[in-house]
Amino acid sequence: MGRPLVAALLAGLLIETPSALPAAPPQPSAQALVRIDKARIDAALADMVASGHAAGVSALIWKDGREVYFGKAGFADREAKLPMARDTQVELFSMTKPVTGVALMQLWEQGKFRLDDPLSRYLPEFATMQVEDKDGTLHPASRPILVRDILRHTAGFSYGTGMGQEPADIAFSKADPLGLDHDLSEMGRRMGQLPLLFDPGTQWRYSAAADVQALLVEKLSGQRFEDYVRQHILDPLGMHNTGWTKSKDVLPRFAALYLRAPEGGHLVRQDDAATRRTNFEPRKLTPGGYGLVAPIDDYMRFARMLLGQGELDGVRILSAQTVKLMSTNQLDPEITERSWLVGKGNMGFGLDFAVRVGPPKDAQENRGTVGEFFWDGAASTLFWVDPVNHMAVVYFAQTRPLDGKLHRDFRRAVYGDDYLGPAQVRQ
Repeated sequence: MGRPLVAALLAGLLIETPSALPAAPPQPSAQALVRIDKARIDAALADMVASGHAAGVSALIWKDGREVYFGKAGFADREAKLPMARDTQVELFSMTKPVTGVALMQLWEQGKFRLDDPLSRYLPEFATMQVEDKDGTLHPASRPILVRDILRHTAGFSYGTGMGQEPADIAFSKADPLGLDHDLSEMGRRMGQLPLLFDPGTQWRYSAAADVQALLVEKLSGQRFEDYVRQHILDPLGMHNTGWTKSKDVLPRFAALYLRAPEGGHLVRQDDAATRRTNFEPRKLTPGGYGLVAPIDDYMRFARMLLGQGELDGVRILSAQTVKLMSTNQLDPEITERSWLVGKGNMGFGLDFAVRVGPPKDAQENRGTVGEFFWDGAASTLFWVDPVNHMAVVYFAQTRPLDGKLHRDFRRAVYGDDYLGPAQVRQ
């Protein structure tokens, strides 16, 4: 690959019943609905920059049918003294994945596939999969990978050594299926020859599954993945400044990436050559798991569409029922191995979204409301949709690896320290 993208990316239908969830600890003043405190959010953003956790940040909140907050602090390019701005373009990394999931679920609505179809019915390169245990032993997968598995990270795919050091992770990195010089077909051919980390459906493990989703979109639609997304999602939503292929006129508005140094924790600017290689030079790969670049208003239009149950400004992208399906926990309780998903809070996982299934368990957990769904990106970007509060939120930073403190502090600024959500969803 042109750079260690796999490492950079790192930064089922069963609703868990309230009785199965641990009780939330008592809090002094949980309020029914969130109230946006502009001064509190402004102060939090300023502190993120002053403390050195980010060079620049911005945030946009849409609530009750209108914009209620936009704020920014710091620099999009610290060395050039270019301030963070409303039109700053950032690398979304894994916030690309929900866009890919929406594209695939549009084809599901058209009857192109069923969620429990074997993936190999459409992509035969995944017909004969083997699992490689931690000791290097291989055995045939206990069942086929289902389409549902690639939407909820239960297929058993790896993401390479940036995510783990098991034999299947090492094999993935050596095969380099996400190399920029491969198209999606070549990516699929290479991945189909690699061992799985576990039997499909038995664990949750973040992976290259969204890239397989992109390949499936190409197969089912007959269009290049990038063209399909542009025609059926980005252009209809008015996201005209979002895409994988960027022209050089974007450069003056393009945020620099900053890496947190292990010693001392200070931020070091990523080599600009790596950024240009991925974003502005010719490449064959249009991945489903990363690669989109967008300004904050564009991504808010995507978030608002989801808040609107699949519709924005009279344009329907998905049915309300499909949005509900995607934002409903899909993980059977028997899937207890969930890697680092548990670190994001009291969460399940839907179809390309994390889904909050219970109120925060303790004071350290991110604030949020039961029923919210969200995802984030390796450079510390974050978005969520909170249907209970009629709210969509987009937060931009460009700090790698993903800084969980930024997300915790921002959510506390939005919700307030004691927020648990409406009484009817607190158990």
